[in-house]
Amino acid sequence: MAKTKTLKVKRSPADQAVQVLIYVIVGLFALITLLPFIYIVAGSFATERELTERAFFLIPHTISMNAYDYIFKTGDAIHGLKNSIIVTVVGTFINMFFSCTLAYPLSRPYFKGRTFFTNMVIITMLFTGGMVPSYIMISNVLHLKDSFWALWLPGAINPFNMIIIKNFFQGLPMELEEAARMDGCNDGQTFLKIILPLSKPVIASVSLFYAVTHWNSYFNAMMYISDKNLEVIQIVLRRIIFLSNRERIRLGSIRYAATESS
Repeated sequence: MAKTKTLKVKRSPADQAVQVLIYVIVGLFALITLLPFIYIVAGSFATERELTERAFFLIPHTISMNAYDYIFKTGDAIHGLKNSIIVTVVGTFINMFFSCTLAYPLSRPYFKGRTFFTNMVIITMLFTGGMVPSYIMISNVLHLKDSFWALWLPGAINPFNMIIIKNFFQGLPMELEEAARMDGCNDGQTFLKIILPLSKPVIASVSLFYAVTHWNSYFNAMMYISDKNLEVIQIVLRRIIFLSNRERIRLGSIRYAATESS
């Protein structure tokens, strides 16, 4: 067999200098994006006084493990992290189940009334019940307060994400569904064996949207969860930040009083 020769493109010194400059600029931007994360890690090992006195630092003067001692001794953060994982995983599954099962019939041209039901979904994007009616419905009517269902069911379907899935389903060739019906598949088998395997890109993307929403959400948990055993990590972090800010104010007032007395 004849050996294939690889062609090497010779670059001029100007092209090489431009490429090096691009690498340097991209590397600097990458370092800039890492600075907040480095500051967070450095602040976790710093003392409370250093956090109060120094506006920004990457290396603490004094290494302190008080923050980690507090997290692991109380166990609130670990318990909240476990609850957040449960809420995110189960909530994302519920979201995808309802979104996909609603998007599939609405994407089929032979489904009667699909325009009406699609418009009903779009209306929910424009008009919502509001915070007070939603709270009354979830707490007093459905009796879901102090349960994870209060975090899952109200947002079981996001209309925007459902429409994204619906549009993707519409882009799949109808000939695949017709071929599946000729092979004896019913609607459920066609959906599970044909549509879903071909829709892995949109399923992965929308699942990520739902998961990030569940993980970062704290307002619903703050309204509907009063049981400390069911608190998610966002509520625990909010309480820790509140207590740390109050401690900073107390230390600042003590130092101010000491300077005034002197």
